[in-house]
Amino acid sequence: MNLMPLLMFLHLVAVVVWVGGMFFAYLCLRPVAAALLPPPQRLTLWAGVLGRFFPWVWLAVALILTSGLSMIEVIGWRGAPLHWHLMLTIGVVMMMIFAHLYFAPYRRLGRAVAAADWPGAASALNQIRKMVAINLALGVTTIAVASLGAYLAH
Repeated sequence: MNLMPLLMFLHLVAVVVWVGGMFFAYLCLRPVAAALLPPPQRLTLWAGVLGRFFPWVWLAVALILTSGLSMIEVIGWRGAPLHWHLMLTIGVVMMMIFAHLYFAPYRRLGRAVAAADWPGAASALNQIRKMVAINLALGVTTIAVASLGAYLAH
């Protein structure tokens, strides 16, 4: 049985969830929340939104890594195109950034919001914003590598 179509589907859905979620949060939700909500409400909103989004990101990370490595195994590491190896490398960097974001500034955000420490929460959210911007850029770059890599290799 050829698992490649199922692996590709799972991979793409997970990428859409993660990169699409970052796009929405960074370019749509963030500017509106900043314009309309005072810090206590805005920071509480972000703690809640990220609390709902991050479990989906963890699932997406697991699916992306598992499906991507499985597809490389099907092809064989030496047979996998160069752009697949580049996608894997960028993806692992993104995963490390997300893990740091989750275990450091996101945890600080939650603690600060719970304590009504709005300056501390704002500082943590600013760190999260910067890391999301980097990961969004890396995610779009990875999508470009995925969709254009085979064409650029020739």
